[in-house]
Amino acid sequence: MTILSGRAWITGASSGIGAATAKILAKNGAKVVLSARRTEQLELLSQEIERAGGQCVIKALDVTDREAVAQLGDELETMGGVDILINNAGLMPLSPMLEGRVDEWERMIDVNIKGLLYVIHAVLPGMAKRKHGHIVNIGSVAGRFAFKGAAVYCGTKFAVRAISDSLRREAIEYGVRVTDIEPGAVATELADSIKHEATKEAVTGQGGFYAPDANILQAEDIASAILYVLSQPDRVNVGELLIRPRIQEL
Repeated sequence: MTILSGRAWITGASSGIGAATAKILAKNGAKVVLSARRTEQLELLSQEIERAGGQCVIKALDVTDREAVAQLGDELETMGGVDILINNAGLMPLSPMLEGRVDEWERMIDVNIKGLLYVIHAVLPGMAKRKHGHIVNIGSVAGRFAFKGAAVYCGTKFAVRAISDSLRREAIEYGVRVTDIEPGAVATELADSIKHEATKEAVTGQGGFYAPDANILQAEDIASAILYVLSQPDRVNVGELLIRPRIQEL
């Protein structure tokens, strides 16, 4: 059954939540535009979607490249515009503040906050003009609760939550919906970006949320939640959706 229509742009689509969301949205009727830095993975994902009968376009993109994001936004506007944005690109190189890993801090801010804003800016004018659209930002439980060793990451996700709610309030007047999806621990590549060895061991080793045997969320769980949010009647705006693994307390 077709639930969705129109064009959905998904950033960070090469794996994890982005890839799972691309599949479920395409399966349910959306024309998906997949962007990420890793084009080989996008090619494989595109082939899978098209074999299943979906419509898919891939675009190489680093969301921190402001000009490239704007150019892609303009290109998609000439194709009829973006109806759904899944702002998924993000990274999580956790480390204690005392380590002073400033380059990692800056990269997180560039991707998780500035990149998110660049992509919003690329689609929002068109959505406002058409008085139609839905922006879904992928935040985190770390946007509600601060974790030791995650100060900067939490800061970026607190920012995503604030940006999302402020934009939701603004967008009421031009008919655009905004949602902040806030997952807890999900079995994706996100923990691979952790370079601080002690932190990585605490997170991915025995007893850590990202340990191989941890019973945490799967990317498909979040993709299903995104489909739920998008498929609500136009009168409904699910502003925030917090999703934890059953085993996660905080």
